[in-house]
Amino acid sequence: MSVTYDDSVGVEVSSDSFWEVGNYKRTVKRIDDGHRLCSDLMNCLHERARIEKAYAQQLTEWARRWRQLVEKGPQYGTVEKAWMAFMSEAERVSELHLEVKASLMNDDFEKIKNWQKEAFHKQMMGGFKETKEAEDGFRKAQKPWAKKLKEVEAAKKAHHAACKEEKLAISREANSKADPSLNPEQLKKLQDKIEKCKQDVLKTKDKYEKSLKELDQGTPQYMENMEQVFEQCQQFEEKRLRFFREVLLEVQKHLDLSNVTGYKAVYHDLEQSIRAADAVEDLRWFRANHGPGMAMNWPQFEEWSADLNRTLSRREKKKATDGVTLTGINQTGDQSLPNKPSSVSSYEKTQSYPTDWSDDESNNPFSSTDANGDSNPFDDDATSGTEVRVRALYDYEGQEHDELSFKAGDELTKMEDEDEQGWCKGRLDNGQVGLYPANYVEAIQ
Repeated sequence: MSVTYDDSVGVEVSSDSFWEVGNYKRTVKRIDDGHRLCSDLMNCLHERARIEKAYAQQLTEWARRWRQLVEKGPQYGTVEKAWMAFMSEAERVSELHLEVKASLMNDDFEKIKNWQKEAFHKQMMGGFKETKEAEDGFRKAQKPWAKKLKEVEAAKKAHHAACKEEKLAISREANSKADPSLNPEQLKKLQDKIEKCKQDVLKTKDKYEKSLKELDQGTPQYMENMEQVFEQCQQFEEKRLRFFREVLLEVQKHLDLSNVTGYKAVYHDLEQSIRAADAVEDLRWFRANHGPGMAMNWPQFEEWSADLNRTLSRREKKKATDGVTLTGINQTGDQSLPNKPSSVSSYEKTQSYPTDWSDDESNNPFSSTDANGDSNPFDDDATSGTEVRVRALYDYEGQEHDELSFKAGDELTKMEDEDEQGWCKGRLDNGQVGLYPANYVEAIQ
């Protein structure tokens, strides 16, 4: 782009000036750009809405997964509740982001779409009505001035050609004076040529100045007409700019969750849940439910009975405690918090003691043969009941010597139905017999 500096006005005069013929097209193109910018803004909001939705779904999935993991994990008490509060926070924040997504699409997106439809009117032949009106307005305003400018350019070209011809004739006449071979008649012709060129210069100069004067006289009207059309385009663009500002402010309000009452409440509740965690209380609960604070049927002197001569099976041992009054129990601690089934072994749930005590090793469930794994306490009734094939839903690691261990997906045989404490007796494919949690398996159809 060529640029010169005009000392008379103190500004740069550029060849791509608005006033140059045809340079109004940039203003006209801005109308088409306005329509495209509306579409771009809608695409921008649509993409952000998809991000909000995806984030909400990820939060929900994360909360669901970790809620299950924490529920089945070893954490307990008030710290467990504090941990679980993060899952509740994620679910509530997920709902808020879904609301943001709905606001972006149902409010902001639709508002832009409707404004674009009302502001820009498509023509049957293509393009927009507003663009054609601006194009026609500028062309009409510029046509008379452009015609005179063309005349000025033609006069200027003719005058400069005459000046060039005059200079060439004078140069030839000067050279002929030094040439003795030229006769007076030829010299006269050269001088006549110079005279004619001078007349042509004066004539073309006069026409050039006259056409330039006419152009100058038409310039004010030209500027006024161009200004008028330009202002109409400015007003149209101003509406778009103001509308964009209004929409962007609304989008900002929809995205800014810090001013949403529900959002503040989420983190207020989360903080309260965390601060409610009490290590001392949790330790007291664990002591009462899994430590020295648990109840115990301490051995006492009992009279001999003929019934002591027989050995009780495990199922009989469980039932035996139903009609026994425990004595000598020292129970301490607070048991107000609920037990977590997943953190208590089957031994704690099923362990009971006979009403009578015998020194006979054959009646002792902890005899050396059992301790060494040489015998199975379930061998005496391993074949009783109806056997059913079941499949493990979760991994389970036996916590006592009489419990089975298996992985999710393993198949085993259920030998007895679930007892009142939620345990079943079963047999692995390798022949091992033992107890397992009833809710860790499902029947194979």
